[in-house]
Amino acid sequence: VQLVESGGGWVQPGGSLRLSCTTSGGSFTNYEMGWFRQPPRRRQEFVASVSGSADFTYYGDSAKGRFTIFRDNAKNTVYLQMNSLKPEDTAVYFCAAAAAPSLGPINSYLRSSYAYFGQGAQVTVSS
Repeated sequence: VQLVESGGGWVQPGGSLRLSCTTSGGSFTNYEMGWFRQPPRRRQEFVASVSGSADFTYYGDSAKGRFTIFRDNAKNTVYLQMNSLKPEDTAVYFCAAAAAPSLGPINSYLRSSYAYFGQGAQVTVSS
């Protein structure tokens, strides 16, 4: 399974960006898809995830109310819409795929639950 992110870049505080992650290989609906991020000099952290059928979504505390994860199974693509961006959102954002369609409310947050990761997309929020 290969994951390719796109849509990163620079944005001013308060702005918006949409990240995309397109997968190839395997059956897309069999994967819960997630986003993680790694700010400078910090550990990777969970951002959001969506189950294979899009029945369930989960968000990390930093994403709640500002970010939305959604997927288009016909395009094998998962998206992360990020609004009201803050400088502390600056990070490399990684797309991830789990080898299961639904991880549940605990395992969805764990990096170890995901088998595949993309190469990362840089998001920089600054004025």
